[in-house]
Amino acid sequence: MTDDKSRLNEEMPANHYIDDEYTAQFRKDAEQGEPDAQHALAMACLTNLESEDESTNVAEALRWLHKAAEQNYADSQYTLGLWCELGRFIPQNLDSAVAWYRTAAEQGHEDSQYNLGMMYLHGRGVPQDDSEAVAWFRKAAENTNGTDGQLMLGRMYARGQGVPQSDVEAANWYRKAAEQGDCVGQLELGMAHLRGDGVPQDDAKAAAWIIKAAEQGYPEAQSLLGWMHMNGRGMAKDHAEALAWFHKADESGEDANAQFYIGLMYSRGTGVPKDEAEKASWFHKAAEQGHADAQYYLGTMYFKGAGGLPKDEREEIAWYLKAAEQEHPYAEFALGLKYESGHGVPQDKAEAIKWLRLAAEHGEEMAPVKLREMGVDS
Repeated sequence: MTDDKSRLNEEMPANHYIDDEYTAQFRKDAEQGEPDAQHALAMACLTNLESEDESTNVAEALRWLHKAAEQNYADSQYTLGLWCELGRFIPQNLDSAVAWYRTAAEQGHEDSQYNLGMMYLHGRGVPQDDSEAVAWFRKAAENTNGTDGQLMLGRMYARGQGVPQSDVEAANWYRKAAEQGDCVGQLELGMAHLRGDGVPQDDAKAAAWIIKAAEQGYPEAQSLLGWMHMNGRGMAKDHAEALAWFHKADESGEDANAQFYIGLMYSRGTGVPKDEAEKASWFHKAAEQGHADAQYYLGTMYFKGAGGLPKDEREEIAWYLKAAEQEHPYAEFALGLKYESGHGVPQDKAEAIKWLRLAAEHGEEMAPVKLREMGVDS
């Protein structure tokens, strides 16, 4: 799945468009009404946006895009839809985005079918409609290389959104994407085998698909592969391999799961020497990115003054709260105890009961015991 920035980057022209000989040929063919040349010339106009003539280049690009789009050239219609949706080069206009996507989608343009499905899914420029979203995702999925549509169909079946819930159907669509080499599909199918969702539970098959995704450089798969090496799932336990995959996953510095597990390895001294300061550093990185387990454990480290961190109740409670807001049961339980005792927060029985009940609801085994001690039903 692509984000807005990468979606725009995909539309930027290849380098050969800036070659004068190519551009001259595009212009000649474009002026004779060839829509593919008109589209290529529009893209060529966007290679020099750093120049003083940016507004002129954009206007020229839009002129040629419209000429091609008016001849039902689907790539140009899609590009205009994308720019209308994202407000790139032209003012954002979701109604126009939907209209351009629909025109191209009805010609079988895969990306337009997928984007139109996303517009229905999120109610952008059209009424929100899960069934209509599924219909367009299905059209996109049935294209030769329709992996984005296949993945979204898998997710819609997994959630039971717009279709009856079916883990079997979800796994089938993930497999279609995976067999075309899509790393997200490979990861999703691997996780389905890991859990036994819609396919037989099989750690070896899970590992095979997750390795394929990881070897393509997909950080989420690399992190999961590290976890499998760490826990001996589908392969022998190998802490050195686990650590290597976690570091690969975190090469961008943005993989919170990998950061948390590196911290856990320093905490346990598995694959690395036990080191409380390194543990604190890695947990802090993961916690800052919203990793609930890391937030909770960081709170406990502020409680103990461990890993070179000072004892600090304000920091402790702040991190518990961040984790608890993500329904982390241990963090909810810790907050309940804080409010019950009045340590670091004003004593507040009602607030204590609230957090303890949430902890009990989310599986913290001591929370019902504590509630009974307070004379309260869980």
